[in-house]
Parts: sequence; C-alpha cells; structure tokens
Amino acid sequence: MKVLVTGNAGFIGFHVTQRLLERGDAVVGFDVVNDYYDPSLKEARLAILADVAHRTGSSFTFIRANLADRSAVDACFGAHGFDRVIHLAAQAGVRYSLENPMAYVESNIIGFTNVLEACRAAKVGQLTYASTSSVYGANTSLPFREDEPADHPLQFYAATKRANELMAHSYSHLFALPTTGLRFFTVYGPWGRPDMALFLFARAILAGEPIKLFNDGNHVRDFTYVDDIAEGIIRANDQPAEPDPNWDSNHPNPATSSAPWRIFNIGNANPTGLLDYVAALEDALGRKAIREYLPLQPGDVPSTSASTAALEAAVGYRPTTTVTEGVGRFAQWYLERYERGGAPAG
Repeated sequence: MKVLVTGNAGFIGFHVTQRLLERGDAVVGFDVVNDYYDPSLKEARLAILADVAHRTGSSFTFIRANLADRSAVDACFGAHGFDRVIHLAAQAGVRYSLENPMAYVESNIIGFTNVLEACRAAKVGQLTYASTSSVYGANTSLPFREDEPADHPLQFYAATKRANELMAHSYSHLFALPTTGLRFFTVYGPWGRPDMALFLFARAILAGEPIKLFNDGNHVRDFTYVDDIAEGIIRANDQPAEPDPNWDSNHPNPATSSAPWRIFNIGNANPTGLLDYVAALEDALGRKAIREYLPLQPGDVPSTSASTAALEAAVGYRPTTTVTEGVGRFAQWYLERYERGGAPAG
C-alpha cells in the first residue's frame, strides 16, 4: 500500500513509519519539524527512516511542510495516490495548551481540517488518526470505555482532540470517508519527546537532581509502550472502518455509527502507579531518584485505565509489553544516546 504518515518525524509517527517501511509499504512522510522540542532528535529519526528505506528497498518520500498550509497539503495529495492516511501530526502536550492554545488551534483543528478535506477529495480508503485518553476528562469511572460519553475535557488539548473525533464523524457521515480514531494512553519508549515524564525523570536521576512527582506521586496511568501503539495503529489502519449494522439512533453508541466511523482505546489495560513506574526506571538505570512531591497540576487527571476489548475484537490485538520491559528498553536507549558519547539531553 501507499500510506501517508503525518508527523512522521515525531515520536509515534517515527515508529509507525519504520514498521510500514520494514513490511514493504511505500510511505510518504509529512512533518513541519518545528522547534517545540529539540529538532535534532527529529532529524535523527528522519535519518534512521531513510536508512530503513534504503535497507529494505521500500519507497520513502519526506515532505517538510506545515499541515496548516492547505496548499502544501493539497500538493502532497495531488502528487501521490494514497491508499491509506495515518494522521499523527499534532501539537502535543497537556500543560503547554495552558500557555499557547493557538498552537493547538493551528495544528489540531486547522491542520486536521485540511487532512479531512484532502482525504475526501482524493477518496482515500481509510483515515486513521490519533486521539487521546485525555478526552475522558472528568470521567472517573474506570476503566474508560469507548461506549461512554467523553464530553468533559479538562484541558484545551483534550478539547481539540475530542473535536477531531467529531469532525471525523461529520466527514464519515457526509462523504462516506472511513475514519478510525485511536485514544492513546500514556505512550512511552525509546525516541520519546524530551518533555515526557520518563525522559525528564531519566535526565534528572542521572544528573543527581530531584524528579517532580505531581499529585504527591499518587498518579495512576495506563503506561503503553510505543511499539504496542504502533502495531495497534497499523492493524486498525489495515481494516477500514465500516458502519455499525447494530447502531441505534434512539440509543446511540458513542464509539460507533451508522457511518464508517469508529473510536478505539489503545492502552496497556494494566494501570500502574507512578511510583512503581519510577521504581522501574531506578532499577533500569541503577540509580535512586531524589523525589520532590508536588500538588496536582491544573488539568491533570489522577488516574487512567483503558478497556481495550473493542480494539482486540476488531483487529485481534492488544498491547502486551510490561512496564518493566518497556522502561528497561527506554533506559538502554537513553544511556546509549545521551550518556555514552551521544548528544546532550534536553
């Protein structure tokens, strides 16, 4: 297949693109490579993808442009006939949305609208896009299930991702565009963003500095390893969304539709306390952390837990990597890149 991956220089997009190339798909990557965090990390990911394409003989084309630029998006679609689109480009970060909400409007709303319009015009066979567990917001009924409402987001970031789900539904309904939204649960692993907790913890532990544990360290998260996320994305993308024949407009299921539209959780289905997460990192690094306990931050959700039964039933897959395994792999990557002759972290 020929697949467009937006945000392919980003954390999850890099892993997805690598898997697609390794199985022989032709991939076009589209990424602005902005400076939200160290661009050298993104450039290193792009260099690896070029090497993978060369090694496997797969076709890889990279377009450096902004999804908010409709002419660039239209030119991309006009030059390539895509069988599938995986949309992972977004302005990430929960706390940054409190500081710069317009960045989220540009990337997550305008950029997503341009992708929807291009997919509609090109009659793309499937659009799979990233949502987030943050859409569950004020909901405290665990585990989170897709058939429950998700209408009380606690941050603007989550509001934009919930908007993406609703925008996709309108295009699925009006234009029969198959769309699948995937609600990611706390993704971590090698090549992660420097603003993510595990990256920050590793840097601080190795530097002998305190790590900041919000909510007094009492957070619980469904930590999900990035390879598991990538596998789930590709499996969902391989199976275009179809209308739910049992959908009842008198009792509407929030996760399916009479249109070719669906929503899935993708998480480890094994919630872990933040302090256990930190302990796994301490063991992997062979160092103890200096802990600074802080109150719950605005917009933070104390606990997340994913029900993944719907994803497993639809694509025959659920994440399986344990926190101990995943954190160990991250620590090995971090040490090799930043502590053994690599570039400085930050």
